Amino acid sequence: MALEMPEMFGAGLLLLLMGIFGFIGAKFKIPEVVIYILLGFSLSGWLSGNDMLHFIGEVGIVLLFFMLGMEFPIKELIKIAKKVTPAGTIDVILSFGVTSGICLLAGIDLLMSMIIGGVVYATSSSITMKMLESSKRTANPESEFMLGVLIFEDLVAPVMVAIFVALTAGEDITVTSMSLLGLQVVGLIVLAICLGHFIFSKLGPFFIRHLHQDVFILFVVSIALSYGGLALYFELSEVLGAFLAGIIVAEARRTHELEGLMLPLRDLTLPLFFVYFGTSIDLSEGIPMIGLLIAVFIWSVIAKLVVGYYGGQWYGLSKKVALRAGLSFTQRGEFSIIMASLATTEIMAFSSVYILISAMFGIVLFSYAPKISKKLFGNGKGKSGKSHVPEG
Repeated sequence: MALEMPEMFGAGLLLLLMGIFGFIGAKFKIPEVVIYILLGFSLSGWLSGNDMLHFIGEVGIVLLFFMLGMEFPIKELIKIAKKVTPAGTIDVILSFGVTSGICLLAGIDLLMSMIIGGVVYATSSSITMKMLESSKRTANPESEFMLGVLIFEDLVAPVMVAIFVALTAGEDITVTSMSLLGLQVVGLIVLAICLGHFIFSKLGPFFIRHLHQDVFILFVVSIALSYGGLALYFELSEVLGAFLAGIIVAEARRTHELEGLMLPLRDLTLPLFFVYFGTSIDLSEGIPMIGLLIAVFIWSVIAKLVVGYYGGQWYGLSKKVALRAGLSFTQRGEFSIIMASLATTEIMAFSSVYILISAMFGIVLFSYAPKISKKLFGNGKGKSGKSHVPEG
């Protein structure tokens, strides 16, 4: 009689495999996101439908967006949003709107077309920032513009997820349902602003006194999970709730210290989200809609090039530096995975292949961006000087 594998033994083996393949990926400069999705896909027979893996992965994604929200107090958000709004608006129109239109013309229904548009929309913040740091380009003039666009996308993305979560739950797309959904989103945002401004802005001394107590991390994580859960209660996305929870806590102005507490927990749980996503990919019937996949991929690269090139010049960058920014924007990652997880099986398979291709291609294009822009525009200096990238 075969013995059933204890869950603890299985968890240990999974983490060991993730660690081994993570080291291999780092050696060959392959993004961890790609490594973990492929690992999950290869282990889908063992891990598919594992509720514990799913829950821990959800905690990881909540902590990711919570920590992202912590980087941006309300005033900072308003300032950045104003500066990159032209580029951010074009980004939404081209990457989300036009992509959705292409899918509609290809015969995909409206909701799934918009979900594919959402998959294509946001550049991967984690891959982009890691590449900027590893390539020592954070001091380049385009890095501030790139960070601003990433922030704009990270503001739009949770709201977009919240809308699609409600729509995929079976609600009809009507004026009434969209108005109600909008009111719920606005209500959650207003509540977050009020909590941050009137309560957490006064808790700085409390944070300083208790920051190094072991119990403090329970307090912080409880805020992230509770506000994320509140969003779920109102049939919105936990991603939006987590991001807003981070904005609330940011008002205490202790972001740097809190990051030190949260990073180990996030780095342990977040990879499991990507592994779980990999287990949900079904390519048993092959890669669906290859022609559309190629068209969407080519358009997604063109759209980001346009956003970077023209948006960068509106921001004040030279043509050379703006092109370098555009060439560095094409990789998709964590947000695209969240969007794809809302899709039907066929669209999820379509989206997962797109994410893998765009992540790998984006890394290559990012690496060659300085050489390509230099070859096209020579050694001319950008209009902007050295940029300041906020710590985080």
